[in-house]
Amino acid sequence: MKPQDIVAGKNSLWIFGYGSLVWKPDFKYRRSKVGYIQGYKRRFWHGDNFHRGNDETPGRVVTLIEEEDACTWGVAFEVTGPQVQESLKYLNVREAVHGGYVTRVVDFMPRDENQVPVQALVYIATADNPIYLGPASVEEIAAQISVSKGKTGHNMEYLLRLADFMRQSCPDVDDPHLFSIEGACLAIIRPILLVAPLPVPAL
Repeated sequence: MKPQDIVAGKNSLWIFGYGSLVWKPDFKYRRSKVGYIQGYKRRFWHGDNFHRGNDETPGRVVTLIEEEDACTWGVAFEVTGPQVQESLKYLNVREAVHGGYVTRVVDFMPRDENQVPVQALVYIATADNPIYLGPASVEEIAAQISVSKGKTGHNMEYLLRLADFMRQSCPDVDDPHLFSIEGACLAIIRPILLVAPLPVPAL
């Protein structure tokens, strides 16, 4: 389903972000809410040869994998009026053209239980994508993330920002997959930082 088909005749739209969108939406929106969607788990199974990697050393970024009892936390952004087409045009390049994601509609549950659920558009990378990497061990994923860099920045930054979002915005939610990869990456780079020479101050 194409985003244009989903928003046909609508003046507002909710967009659910579970990766870099949670800290860097880069489009104008009316309001945002922290919450979750059900039936999906977040996994570092998608390859990235543009934003956080390249063709030689593709990075790893998150996608959603269907699992009945799972849920994924993130942020939903409401766009209205001209923001709808502006955001979709931007996200089509960022997520579809350069990212390899397709769109689906999901039910978003706000963290505030007094607020009603809303339908939201979400971008998901599937195994049909040529740069989809699939499952790997925590150690293998961490090793790949620790050395990858793309046009947007280091793959490690992507991982750490996502982990920081979860701790700051969803402090009561555990995400073993995310936090175990974070721990493995930090274990890789910590010895490097300890032996790196300190800058000599100018006299």
